[in-house]
Amino acid sequence: MLNHNRPRRFLPPLVAGMGLGLTLMGIFLLSGHGLGASGFFKRVTALLGDALFGTWAQDNAYLGSFLKGYPLDSWISWEVGGVAIGGLLGSLLGRRFKVKVERGHSIDVPTRFVLALTGGVLSGFGAALARGCTSGTGLSGGATLSVSAYLFLIGFFVAGLLTAKITRKVW
Repeated sequence: MLNHNRPRRFLPPLVAGMGLGLTLMGIFLLSGHGLGASGFFKRVTALLGDALFGTWAQDNAYLGSFLKGYPLDSWISWEVGGVAIGGLLGSLLGRRFKVKVERGHSIDVPTRFVLALTGGVLSGFGAALARGCTSGTGLSGGATLSVSAYLFLIGFFVAGLLTAKITRKVW
């Protein structure tokens, strides 16, 4: 008997990987760019800075360059919007949509939010220093056979394994 309330199974990894590869190829063909998201958040930061502080953001050497043109004219705005809508649709179709805070047994919700915000800020700072985010470097760089992308992916996974080992008891 079919249970309509139970979440559907995930796609097999090879099928999901082929879908990601086809999506990446489509993005390259349609926009001339690879996948990535950090540029969108730089634009949002620049727009907020412009709204709150006006000429300071416009005169800022880093943020000022992101204030040129209308935000929806940028391909990356459409990409990030598509990822958000696609993620929502996927969770609804897979019957996995829930509003909840994922956390370990020994962490309360406010601490989880502080840790998530700290990790996000550090990741954003790292993406700014690296001139791109993990998806741009790993996926798009790997698809173009960039040596730096493969070196990054090795370092990314090693850092992830070490961090998991260190924080396993807290989580």
